[in-house]
Amino acid sequence: METRDPLERTELTFLLGITFQLVLSEFVSRLDAAGYDDLRPVHGLVFQALRGPGATSSELGEHLGVTKQAAGQIIDDLEERGYVERRPHPAGGRRKLVVLTSKALDHLAVAGRILHELEAQLADRLQEAGLQLPRTELAALVRALAGNSIPPLRPVW
Repeated sequence: METRDPLERTELTFLLGITFQLVLSEFVSRLDAAGYDDLRPVHGLVFQALRGPGATSSELGEHLGVTKQAAGQIIDDLEERGYVERRPHPAGGRRKLVVLTSKALDHLAVAGRILHELEAQLADRLQEAGLQLPRTELAALVRALAGNSIPPLRPVW
C-alpha cells in the first residue's frame, strides 16, 4: 500500500539531514534567546572536543576534520571572546594546551539544559501522535554503519 505522505517516500539521507537541520535551527534559536547569539554550531563542537583536559590546536583540527590553521583561527576567535584560553602544555615545548574557560562551561550548562528541554518537547509531540523519539533505531543505525567506535560529529554541513 502506497503512502500519501511524500516525506515517507523520501530518501533516508534527506530525512536525517532535514531533521538534523530543523532540530539544530530550533536549538540555535533558543541559545540565541538565552544570550549566546555570538556562537554558532561549530563552536559547540569545539567546546565538546575541548571538554576535560583540553587539546592542542593540531588535535582540535584533527577532531574537527580541519587544518591546524583553521583550528587556530577558531581558537583565536574564541579566545578573544573569553571562551577558551591557551596554557603551557604539560609535556613542555612550544605547544599550547587550549582549555575551556568558565564562560564556556556556563554556555555548555545552558546549552545542555536547552537541548534536554527541546528533546522533551519533541518527545511529547511525538507521544501525542502515538510515537516515540527513534533513539534506539538511530543508535542501531549508527552501530550498523560505524561499529562500536562512534565517529566525532564534524562541521561538514
